[in-house]
Amino acid sequence: MGTSSRPTTVKEGKKLEPPRRAGNHAAVQRSPVDKPPFTLGDIRKAIPPHCFHRSVIKSFSYLLHDLAIAAGLLYFALVVIPALPGVLRLVAWPFYWAAQGCFLFGVWIIAHECGHHAFSGHALLDDTLGLVLHSWLLAPYFSWKYTHQRHHSNTSSQERDEVFVPRFKSDLPWYSPYVYKYNNPVARLLLLVVQLTVGWPMYLVFNTWGRQYPRFASHFDPSGPIYKGRERVFIAISDIGMLAVSLALYWLAEGYGFWWVVRVYGVPLLVVNAWLVVVTYLHHTHRAIPHYDSSEWDWLRGALATVDRDYGFLNRVFHNITDTHVLHHLFPAIPHYHAVEATKAIRPVLGEYYQFDPTPVVKAIWREAKECIYIQSEDHKGIFWYSNKF
Repeated sequence: MGTSSRPTTVKEGKKLEPPRRAGNHAAVQRSPVDKPPFTLGDIRKAIPPHCFHRSVIKSFSYLLHDLAIAAGLLYFALVVIPALPGVLRLVAWPFYWAAQGCFLFGVWIIAHECGHHAFSGHALLDDTLGLVLHSWLLAPYFSWKYTHQRHHSNTSSQERDEVFVPRFKSDLPWYSPYVYKYNNPVARLLLLVVQLTVGWPMYLVFNTWGRQYPRFASHFDPSGPIYKGRERVFIAISDIGMLAVSLALYWLAEGYGFWWVVRVYGVPLLVVNAWLVVVTYLHHTHRAIPHYDSSEWDWLRGALATVDRDYGFLNRVFHNITDTHVLHHLFPAIPHYHAVEATKAIRPVLGEYYQFDPTPVVKAIWREAKECIYIQSEDHKGIFWYSNKF
């Protein structure tokens, strides 16, 4: 890892200087931090008008497509795998877990679109469907919807962003030098495993890796500091949805056994949660993108401080949330089936403000976990960049 060269970052079709290896003093070619020479209105004018149109029929067609595949995979797990010889069963179960987890993450993304009202534009339909789908995947729909909307409103704001808020060097936990200063790959791998397996539940329950609040904050607490006013009623509704699905899983475990539920539902859900952490982490963690404090932050520069990634064929399985995320932060109500076209339309307008990194996902996770440890100010007070130097 420490001796391999780094892939280039691509902006607007041009190869940039590749980011240097960890420990090397040369900087990546970073996003501009000056106020952009264009406005949100300029970007919007570049997008074909039909891209803003939300079709209930088309949105449901994608959802039904994903649900049909998930149902087919469930049949494979319940009927086909038990009939296979022992050795083939050992191969078939991991295949089922990986495939089901990927397609259920596609369902998760459609529920996420409901939260942005990109599914239909009808609030009641979107919220009802989003509540059902996210509850089924043990995600508190309204609780996450509200914090996610604030994330969109405050992206890369050091004081007000809601998720993967980077730390300053002085705020790192005590064990950080043992992991990063001495380049300990085993410890780094262990931290990644923890983040990918329990990172999402820890964020929901304890607000880990989230915005700092003056007291204990949890996505399940209607009276907590995260929420206010009429939001609190909907947090309780989300909790009820989670409780209903949890009871259903308990009854299934009573009828079919605990390990049956783990094999059929639990492991694919772990895959869903891992993808959620990976996708969010890689969109907002890169040495080429800045973070701002209140003296420098504004909405447009914050929204542009994210990175599109390439997940290969999984881009389509994940409804292109992976490679159109910059657009998503600018216009979150554009449905996913127009996002690729709209992204192509805005790239000439954004120019160097658009970031795309084609680094393979596994390599990117390892690289960012090695290089993006804390943020520090350099040339401009109030503008921060990732570093890993101790």
